[in-house]
Amino acid sequence: MLRLILGIVVGFVAWSIIWVGSEEVLMAVSPDWYGAHHNGFERALVNGEAFEANSTIMIMSLARSIITSIMAGFLAAVVANESKRSTLILGVILLLVGVMVEISAWRLLPIWYHFIFLFLLIPMTMLGGKLKTSK
Repeated sequence: MLRLILGIVVGFVAWSIIWVGSEEVLMAVSPDWYGAHHNGFERALVNGEAFEANSTIMIMSLARSIITSIMAGFLAAVVANESKRSTLILGVILLLVGVMVEISAWRLLPIWYHFIFLFLLIPMTMLGGKLKTSK
């Protein structure tokens, strides 16, 4: 049971670090495009300023979410030494947190983005766990 809990915690922390870290790298590499979009999003979220979402950046974010979820699921399965419960529970926790985040940004991004982002969290996390067992 302790390994299961630890696996879930490691997976959640890994997802968070990978997501924020990749966001920072993209802003540093492309401050005039990606960074400007991110900063505009933050201003709209905090100050209610106008914001127009960039479809290319949203698709990149969906790809990042897929990769991040697979990596987090893999790590959770490795630490928990099993791939079913740890990745399912991690996926549900990521979904619950994701729903809260998406609700806060609901008015700023298109509905298709919200639903695809949320829909992929559990299956991609579980896929990461399956990669651990398919050696």
